[in-house]
Amino acid sequence: MGRYVARRLLLTIPVLLGASFLIFAMVYALPGDPIRALAGDRPLPAAVMAQLRDEFNLNDPLGIQYLKYVGDLVQGDLGTAFNGQPVADIIARTLPVTVRLALVAVAFEILIGIVAGVLAGIRRNGYFDNLVLVSTTLIVSIPILVLGFVAQFVFGLQLGWFPIAGTREGLYSYLLPGLILASGSLAYVARLTRTSVAENMRADYVRTARAKGLPSRTVILRHTLRNSLIPVVTFIGADIGTLLGGAIVTESVFNLPGMGREVYNAVRQQEGAVVVGIVTLMVFFFIFFNLVVDVLYAVLDPRIRYD
Repeated sequence: MGRYVARRLLLTIPVLLGASFLIFAMVYALPGDPIRALAGDRPLPAAVMAQLRDEFNLNDPLGIQYLKYVGDLVQGDLGTAFNGQPVADIIARTLPVTVRLALVAVAFEILIGIVAGVLAGIRRNGYFDNLVLVSTTLIVSIPILVLGFVAQFVFGLQLGWFPIAGTREGLYSYLLPGLILASGSLAYVARLTRTSVAENMRADYVRTARAKGLPSRTVILRHTLRNSLIPVVTFIGADIGTLLGGAIVTESVFNLPGMGREVYNAVRQQEGAVVVGIVTLMVFFFIFFNLVVDVLYAVLDPRIRYD
Protein backbone atom coordinates (compact mmCIF):
# COMPACT_ATOMS: atom_id res chain seq x y z
CA MET A 1 0.00 0.00 0.00
CA GLY A 2 2.79 2.42 0.90
CA ARG A 3 4.57 1.92 -2.42
CA TYR A 4 1.32 2.38 -4.30
CA VAL A 5 0.60 5.68 -2.52
CA ALA A 6 4.18 6.91 -3.10
CA ARG A 7 3.95 6.02 -6.80
CA ARG A 8 0.66 7.85 -7.17
CA LEU A 9 2.04 10.94 -5.41
CA LEU A 10 5.05 11.00 -7.75
CA LEU A 11 2.72 10.84 -10.74
CA THR A 12 1.01 14.00 -9.55
CA ILE A 13 4.12 16.06 -10.40
CA PRO A 14 3.88 15.74 -14.23
CA VAL A 15 0.08 16.02 -14.01
CA LEU A 16 0.31 19.29 -12.08
CA LEU A 17 2.96 20.65 -14.47
CA GLY A 18 0.85 19.75 -17.50
CA ALA A 19 -2.30 21.23 -15.97
CA SER A 20 -0.54 24.43 -14.94
CA PHE A 21 0.91 24.85 -18.46
CA LEU A 22 -2.49 24.38 -20.11
CA ILE A 23 -4.07 26.90 -17.74
CA PHE A 24 -1.17 29.31 -18.29
CA ALA A 25 -1.53 28.96 -22.08
CA MET A 26 -5.29 29.57 -21.99
CA VAL A 27 -4.86 32.74 -19.92
CA TYR A 28 -2.09 33.83 -22.30
CA ALA A 29 -4.43 33.31 -25.27
CA LEU A 30 -7.15 35.58 -23.88
CA PRO A 31 -7.61 38.69 -26.05
CA GLY A 32 -6.87 42.13 -24.68
CA ASP A 33 -4.15 43.84 -22.69
CA PRO A 34 -4.34 43.17 -18.93
CA ILE A 35 -2.19 46.21 -18.11
CA ARG A 36 -4.45 48.49 -20.14
CA ALA A 37 -7.51 46.91 -18.47
CA LEU A 38 -5.89 47.47 -15.08
CA ALA A 39 -5.71 51.21 -15.75
CA GLY A 40 -9.46 51.47 -16.37
CA ASP A 41 -10.84 54.67 -17.91
CA ARG A 42 -7.71 56.67 -17.05
CA PRO A 43 -4.87 55.35 -19.23
CA LEU A 44 -1.45 54.96 -17.68
CA PRO A 45 1.62 56.71 -19.09
CA ALA A 46 3.44 54.67 -21.72
CA ALA A 47 6.54 54.41 -19.53
CA VAL A 48 4.55 53.00 -16.61
CA MET A 49 2.78 50.46 -18.86
CA ALA A 50 6.13 49.35 -20.31
CA GLN A 51 7.57 48.98 -16.81
CA LEU A 52 4.60 46.87 -15.66
CA ARG A 53 4.78 44.63 -18.73
CA ASP A 54 8.46 44.08 -18.10
CA GLU A 55 7.88 43.43 -14.38
CA PHE A 56 5.24 40.79 -15.06
CA ASN A 57 7.13 39.28 -18.05
CA LEU A 58 4.28 40.08 -20.43
CA ASN A 59 6.68 40.92 -23.26
CA ASP A 60 8.17 37.42 -23.25
CA PRO A 61 6.89 34.51 -25.36
CA LEU A 62 4.59 31.96 -23.72
CA GLY A 63 7.34 29.40 -23.14
CA ILE A 64 9.67 31.89 -21.46
CA GLN A 65 6.87 33.22 -19.26
CA TYR A 66 5.98 29.71 -18.12
CA LEU A 67 9.59 28.74 -17.40
CA LYS A 68 10.02 31.86 -15.29
CA TYR A 69 6.79 31.02 -13.47
CA VAL A 70 7.95 27.45 -12.74
CA GLY A 71 11.34 28.76 -11.58
CA ASP A 72 9.62 31.05 -9.08
CA LEU A 73 7.25 28.23 -8.09
CA VAL A 74 10.15 25.92 -7.21
CA GLN A 75 11.38 28.62 -4.84
CA GLY A 76 7.96 28.80 -3.17
CA ASP A 77 6.80 31.95 -4.99
CA LEU A 78 3.31 31.53 -6.49
CA GLY A 79 3.53 34.88 -8.23
CA THR A 80 2.04 38.31 -7.68
CA ALA A 81 -1.21 39.84 -8.86
CA PHE A 82 -1.18 43.06 -10.84
CA ASN A 83 -2.21 44.98 -7.74
CA GLY A 84 0.95 43.81 -5.96
CA GLN A 85 -0.74 41.24 -3.70
CA PRO A 86 1.05 37.84 -3.51
CA VAL A 87 -0.98 34.95 -4.90
CA ALA A 88 -0.17 32.95 -1.76
CA ASP A 89 -1.95 35.59 0.33
CA ILE A 90 -4.97 35.49 -1.99
CA ILE A 91 -5.17 31.69 -1.66
CA ALA A 92 -4.75 31.88 2.12
CA ARG A 93 -7.65 34.34 2.30
CA THR A 94 -10.07 32.55 -0.06
CA LEU A 95 -9.26 28.87 0.52
CA PRO A 96 -10.95 28.56 3.97
CA VAL A 97 -14.22 29.91 2.56
CA THR A 98 -14.28 27.46 -0.34
CA VAL A 99 -13.24 24.53 1.87
CA ARG A 100 -16.05 25.25 4.36
CA LEU A 101 -18.55 25.52 1.52
CA ALA A 102 -17.35 22.24 -0.03
CA LEU A 103 -17.43 20.42 3.33
CA VAL A 104 -21.01 21.54 3.96
CA ALA A 105 -21.95 20.41 0.44
CA VAL A 106 -20.32 17.00 0.93
CA ALA A 107 -22.11 16.62 4.27
CA PHE A 108 -25.44 17.20 2.52
CA GLU A 109 -24.46 14.71 -0.19
CA ILE A 110 -23.66 12.02 2.36
CA LEU A 111 -26.53 12.61 4.77
CA ILE A 112 -29.36 13.24 2.35
CA GLY A 113 -28.13 11.45 -0.76
CA ILE A 114 -27.07 8.16 0.83
CA VAL A 115 -30.02 7.98 3.25
CA ALA A 116 -32.54 8.70 0.48
CA GLY A 117 -30.82 6.21 -1.82
CA VAL A 118 -30.80 3.43 0.78
CA LEU A 119 -34.47 3.92 1.67
CA ALA A 120 -35.42 3.99 -2.01
CA GLY A 121 -33.31 0.91 -2.78
CA ILE A 122 -34.78 -1.30 -0.05
CA ARG A 123 -38.32 -0.20 -0.98
CA ARG A 124 -37.93 -0.30 -4.75
CA ASN A 125 -40.98 0.72 -6.80
CA GLY A 126 -42.66 2.01 -3.65
CA TYR A 127 -43.93 5.51 -2.90
CA PHE A 128 -40.64 6.80 -1.48
CA ASP A 129 -38.67 5.30 -4.37
CA ASN A 130 -40.86 7.11 -6.91
CA LEU A 131 -40.56 10.32 -4.89
CA VAL A 132 -36.76 10.08 -4.95
CA LEU A 133 -36.71 9.42 -8.69
CA VAL A 134 -38.99 12.36 -9.50
CA SER A 135 -37.32 14.83 -7.14
CA THR A 136 -33.77 13.99 -8.24
CA THR A 137 -34.76 14.30 -11.90
CA LEU A 138 -36.28 17.71 -11.19
CA ILE A 139 -33.19 18.91 -9.29
CA VAL A 140 -30.76 17.78 -12.00
CA SER A 141 -32.79 19.49 -14.72
CA ILE A 142 -32.65 22.94 -13.07
CA PRO A 143 -29.42 24.96 -13.49
CA ILE A 144 -27.63 25.72 -10.24
CA LEU A 145 -27.82 29.45 -11.00
CA VAL A 146 -31.63 29.29 -11.02
CA LEU A 147 -31.71 27.13 -7.89
CA GLY A 148 -29.49 29.64 -6.10
CA PHE A 149 -31.68 32.65 -6.83
CA VAL A 150 -34.90 30.74 -6.06
CA ALA A 151 -33.46 29.52 -2.73
CA GLN A 152 -32.36 33.04 -1.85
CA PHE A 153 -35.82 34.43 -2.57
CA VAL A 154 -37.85 31.68 -0.87
CA PHE A 155 -35.73 30.63 2.12
CA GLY A 156 -33.90 33.89 2.62
CA LEU A 157 -36.16 36.82 1.73
CA GLN A 158 -39.63 35.30 2.11
CA LEU A 159 -39.17 32.86 5.01
CA GLY A 160 -36.09 34.42 6.58
CA TRP A 161 -34.62 31.04 7.52
CA PHE A 162 -31.12 31.60 6.13
CA PRO A 163 -28.81 34.53 5.36
CA ILE A 164 -28.63 35.20 1.64
CA ALA A 165 -25.16 36.72 1.28
CA GLY A 166 -21.76 36.92 2.94
CA THR A 167 -20.25 34.97 5.81
CA ARG A 168 -21.12 37.22 8.73
CA GLU A 169 -23.11 34.51 10.56
CA GLY A 170 -20.34 31.93 10.53
CA LEU A 171 -21.11 28.33 9.61
CA TYR A 172 -24.83 29.13 9.39
CA SER A 173 -24.07 31.31 6.37
CA TYR A 174 -22.81 28.24 4.47
CA LEU A 175 -25.89 26.03 4.93
CA LEU A 176 -28.03 27.38 2.08
CA PRO A 177 -25.21 27.85 -0.47
CA GLY A 178 -23.80 24.46 0.55
CA LEU A 179 -27.15 22.79 -0.12
CA ILE A 180 -27.42 24.53 -3.50
CA LEU A 181 -23.86 23.55 -4.44
CA ALA A 182 -24.56 19.94 -3.45
CA SER A 183 -27.98 19.73 -5.12
CA GLY A 184 -26.90 18.21 -8.42
CA SER A 185 -24.36 15.84 -6.88
CA LEU A 186 -26.82 14.93 -4.13
CA ALA A 187 -29.31 13.76 -6.75
CA TYR A 188 -26.70 11.58 -8.42
CA VAL A 189 -25.59 10.11 -5.08
CA ALA A 190 -29.20 9.22 -4.22
CA ARG A 191 -29.76 7.53 -7.58
CA LEU A 192 -26.43 5.72 -7.51
CA THR A 193 -27.00 4.48 -3.97
CA ARG A 194 -30.53 3.37 -4.81
CA THR A 195 -29.36 1.35 -7.82
CA SER A 196 -26.44 -0.20 -5.96
CA VAL A 197 -28.51 -1.14 -2.90
CA ALA A 198 -31.34 -2.59 -5.00
CA GLU A 199 -28.84 -4.71 -6.94
CA ASN A 200 -27.07 -6.00 -3.84
CA MET A 201 -30.37 -6.80 -2.12
CA ARG A 202 -30.84 -9.52 -4.73
CA ALA A 203 -27.33 -10.96 -4.26
CA ASP A 204 -26.74 -14.48 -2.98
CA TYR A 205 -24.91 -13.39 0.16
CA VAL A 206 -27.92 -11.28 1.21
CA ARG A 207 -30.29 -14.23 0.74
CA THR A 208 -27.87 -16.38 2.75
CA ALA A 209 -27.76 -13.82 5.57
CA ARG A 210 -31.56 -13.68 5.67
CA ALA A 211 -31.75 -17.49 5.65
CA LYS A 212 -29.50 -17.53 8.73
CA GLY A 213 -32.12 -15.44 10.52
CA LEU A 214 -30.12 -12.21 10.76
CA PRO A 215 -32.24 -9.11 11.44
CA SER A 216 -33.02 -6.89 8.44
CA ARG A 217 -31.10 -4.00 10.00
CA THR A 218 -27.94 -6.11 10.25
CA VAL A 219 -28.35 -7.41 6.69
CA ILE A 220 -28.76 -3.91 5.29
CA LEU A 221 -26.13 -2.03 7.30
CA ARG A 222 -23.41 -4.67 7.65
CA HIS A 223 -23.73 -6.61 4.40
CA THR A 224 -25.68 -4.72 1.74
CA LEU A 225 -24.66 -1.12 2.45
CA ARG A 226 -20.94 -1.81 2.77
CA ASN A 227 -20.71 -3.35 -0.69
CA SER A 228 -23.09 -0.78 -2.14
CA LEU A 229 -20.91 2.15 -1.03
CA ILE A 230 -17.96 1.38 -3.33
CA PRO A 231 -19.39 3.17 -6.43
CA VAL A 232 -20.83 5.90 -4.19
CA VAL A 233 -17.47 6.56 -2.55
CA THR A 234 -15.92 6.75 -6.03
CA PHE A 235 -18.38 9.43 -7.07
CA ILE A 236 -18.13 11.45 -3.86
CA GLY A 237 -14.33 11.35 -3.86
CA ALA A 238 -14.15 12.67 -7.39
CA ASP A 239 -16.92 15.14 -6.67
CA ILE A 240 -15.03 16.83 -3.83
CA GLY A 241 -12.54 18.19 -6.34
CA THR A 242 -15.40 19.18 -8.61
CA LEU A 243 -17.14 21.02 -5.78
CA LEU A 244 -13.97 22.96 -4.97
CA GLY A 245 -13.62 24.01 -8.59
CA GLY A 246 -17.29 24.38 -9.40
CA ALA A 247 -18.17 26.81 -6.63
CA ILE A 248 -17.83 29.83 -8.94
CA VAL A 249 -21.56 30.25 -9.55
CA THR A 250 -22.59 29.52 -5.96
CA GLU A 251 -20.01 31.87 -4.47
CA SER A 252 -21.03 34.62 -6.88
CA VAL A 253 -24.75 34.24 -6.17
CA PHE A 254 -24.29 34.19 -2.40
CA ASN A 255 -21.44 36.73 -2.39
CA LEU A 256 -18.97 34.38 -0.71
CA PRO A 257 -15.32 35.53 -0.91
CA GLY A 258 -13.95 32.14 -1.94
CA MET A 259 -11.57 30.79 -4.57
CA GLY A 260 -14.28 30.29 -7.17
CA ARG A 261 -15.26 33.94 -7.24
CA GLU A 262 -11.58 34.94 -7.13
CA VAL A 263 -10.86 32.82 -10.21
CA TYR A 264 -13.80 34.40 -12.04
CA ASN A 265 -12.53 37.90 -11.29
CA ALA A 266 -8.96 36.91 -12.18
CA VAL A 267 -10.03 35.54 -15.58
CA ARG A 268 -11.86 38.77 -16.35
CA GLN A 269 -8.78 40.79 -15.45
CA GLN A 270 -6.35 38.30 -17.11
CA GLU A 271 -4.51 37.77 -13.83
CA GLY A 272 -2.54 34.78 -15.09
CA ALA A 273 -0.62 34.10 -11.89
CA VAL A 274 -3.80 34.10 -9.79
CA VAL A 275 -5.70 31.80 -12.17
CA VAL A 276 -2.81 29.34 -12.52
CA GLY A 277 -2.11 29.24 -8.78
CA ILE A 278 -5.71 28.65 -7.69
CA VAL A 279 -6.72 26.24 -10.47
CA THR A 280 -3.53 24.19 -10.09
CA LEU A 281 -4.32 23.89 -6.38
CA MET A 282 -7.80 22.67 -7.29
CA VAL A 283 -6.27 20.07 -9.63
CA PHE A 284 -4.07 18.87 -6.77
CA PHE A 285 -7.13 18.52 -4.53
CA PHE A 286 -8.87 16.52 -7.25
CA ILE A 287 -5.90 14.14 -7.58
CA PHE A 288 -5.48 13.82 -3.82
CA PHE A 289 -9.10 12.93 -3.14
CA ASN A 290 -9.06 10.36 -5.94
CA LEU A 291 -6.09 8.77 -4.19
CA VAL A 292 -8.04 8.76 -0.91
CA VAL A 293 -10.90 6.99 -2.72
CA ASP A 294 -8.54 4.29 -3.99
CA VAL A 295 -7.32 3.69 -0.43
CA LEU A 296 -10.90 3.50 0.84
CA TYR A 297 -11.63 0.72 -1.64
CA ALA A 298 -9.41 -1.60 0.39
CA VAL A 299 -11.19 -0.55 3.58
CA LEU A 300 -14.66 -1.21 2.19
CA ASP A 301 -13.75 -4.42 0.36
CA PRO A 302 -10.99 -6.58 1.97
CA ARG A 303 -10.58 -8.43 -1.33
CA ILE A 304 -8.98 -5.34 -2.91
CA ARG A 305 -5.22 -5.18 -2.47
CA TYR A 306 -2.60 -2.79 -3.84
CA ASP A 307 0.93 -3.97 -4.53
